[in-house]
Formats: sequence, structure tokens, C-alpha cells
Amino acid sequence: SSSAASDVYKRQLEDGTVFHGSGFGAVDKVSGEVVFNTGMVGYTESITDPSYWGQILIQTYPLIGNYGVNPQDFESDRPKITGYVVHEVCKRPSHWLAKWTLDEFLEMHGVPGIEGVDTRMLTKKIRVHGVMLGILQVYPEGEKLDLDGLRNEAERIQDPNDRDLVSEVCTREVVEHNVDGSPHVVLVDCGLKRSILSCLLERKMRVTQVPPNMRVDEILSLNPDGVVISNGPGDPRRVSYLIETTSLLISEKLPVLGICLGNQIIARALGGEIYKMKFGHRGQHHPCTDLSTGRCYITSQNHGYAVNGESLKGTELEVTFINANDRSVEGVKHSKLPVIGVQWHPEASPGPRDTQFMFDVFLKMIMGS
Repeated sequence: SSSAASDVYKRQLEDGTVFHGSGFGAVDKVSGEVVFNTGMVGYTESITDPSYWGQILIQTYPLIGNYGVNPQDFESDRPKITGYVVHEVCKRPSHWLAKWTLDEFLEMHGVPGIEGVDTRMLTKKIRVHGVMLGILQVYPEGEKLDLDGLRNEAERIQDPNDRDLVSEVCTREVVEHNVDGSPHVVLVDCGLKRSILSCLLERKMRVTQVPPNMRVDEILSLNPDGVVISNGPGDPRRVSYLIETTSLLISEKLPVLGICLGNQIIARALGGEIYKMKFGHRGQHHPCTDLSTGRCYITSQNHGYAVNGESLKGTELEVTFINANDRSVEGVKHSKLPVIGVQWHPEASPGPRDTQFMFDVFLKMIMGS
């Protein structure tokens, strides 16, 4: 447990706002981009999602940790969030698969958390002012708070989006999955959620997982039938090497599917522009409208950047889905080539499974039907 953590906690945002609460998890000080997730379940999946790398995550649902932590729910090998903010953390979870409490899990991996925060007020603040940088510090028992020092430090926080975050969470080696499967798909790992891999394997595909800096000639030497570009953290404009590779892969007329960050990479590769959203989409209930049918799907999302729809004019990309709330671009396709991208997570873990059909669409593209 985190019994060494004091009940006194400070959190400092870059605009000078301070939040008090009780510490749990690790005794540490971290900084990052402060974002919120509106999901009512799936905290383990969110905590282990590499797309949160460099971010301090707020859960808007008031009680978190009530079913403990189960390794079967992991989307990667360990927590990828920088810090965690909740209204109330459950100390005595109840679930037959639970291996750790949330407190134990975060402490084990060195991630500090805070409870007792008015997360509704904090979320409203971010919705009005946009995402901000912040410091989260859990003090050891008896240590004196240095509020002035935190205020000064908050003015000099490095924006994690200035770094190439993809290179910090991706695989470093080539990994083969289901080597006897077919067709053969190269999965470019930009901070891969395991559920994406599972959805491909469920469709009997052979999957070669590769790092995002693999050269195009190396990818082509694997003789893939198609390419998937995964989700990942940060500003897609920081991975110019993958944008160039994607452009070359598309020119080879290979079927390409981009998911979340992968959707943005496709847009950039074909001349589109990306912008940073005010507070992003993070949750399990984002409505997306299919422009070809008018049907609305409820989707799971986690992104702070989006494709500028106006910038696609003059390119060969078409907008296929839009967000029913803010009209932002949620999907694209090439007008002539087998290239599609979606901004949401069709693997939807956690969340609704309504859009897993996108993997079937991709499979049909590969098979030429």
C-alpha cells in the first residue's frame, strides 16, 4: 500500500490553480499534460493505454478501483499514464479476477495518484480553458509542503508533446504473431493497444509487429498483404519519418488501415493538416456519423489531435465519418486506393464493440472484394 504517503497532497496547474487531496500509489512528483476521460468503466485499460504517455489522467466518474486490477485487462505491459486523479479510490475492491488494488498497482509501478479532488470542477475548468500542463506531487509522511516552489516549477513545465512520444513507447524489435495465418499484415507499432492485435488475430491474420522507424524497403521485404498503423501518443507531426514511410507505402498501392494516430498519419502523408483540439476526445460514448449512410455509431476514443477537414480539399482523401457533437473528422478514405483511417478505436477496449466491423472492411480490402 501507499501508507508512506501523506494525506496532504498538492497539485499545481500552469495557470496557478492548486488542488488538495490525499495521495495514493507512489510517493513521487511528476509533470505532464492534464486530460480527462469520461468513461464509467475500463480504468485499467486506460491506465495501461500507451496513448496516455506523458499525461496526467483525470477520471470524471466519481468512484474508481471498485473491481481492482486484473492483468487480463492490460493494453500494454504496465501503466503508461504519468499520474492519476480521481474523486474517490476504492480501497477494498470486489472481483474474482482482481490481483491488486488500484493503490497497490500504481505504487508498484511508481505512478502517483490523488483522490479527494473535485474532479467535476477540474474537468469543467479544462473544458473552458483547454488542456493544461500540471504537476502532481505526493509528499512523504511529515515532509513540509513547498507550494511556492511548485508554483515556480509549474511555469517551466516541458510540454511532452514537444517530444517524439511514439519513439518512447513503441516496440524496438520485430515480433511475429500467428506465423501460419493469412493474409499477412504488417502492424506498425506506434504505442499499440493489445486489443488491436487481438482483433487482427481473431480474423486469422498473420501479423508482423514492427517499430515505426522501420524503412519502407524493409517493410516491403516482408511481403505484406496490408499494413495497419496503430494508435499512439502525442503530436503526429513529431513522427515525420513514419509520415514519409506511409506516403511511400500508399504509393505502392498496399491496403492501409490507420487507427487514431494512424488516421492522422495517413492524412499527413497525403497532404492533410493536423490541429490540436481544445480538450480532445477521451471516453467510451462518442457518437460518430457515417456520412455515406447517416448511421451513428457510439465509439471509444482517446486523442488530443484531429485532422483538419478543410485541408483535405485538393488531396485524394475524403471524409467518411464526423463526430456528431463537434463535427470533427472521425474517418477518412482514399478516393482511388485501398486506404482508410478512423479516429476512434474500433477494437473498443474498453467500450462498445459496434465498430469492430472496420477490421472486416480492411480484410475485404486486402482480399480485393
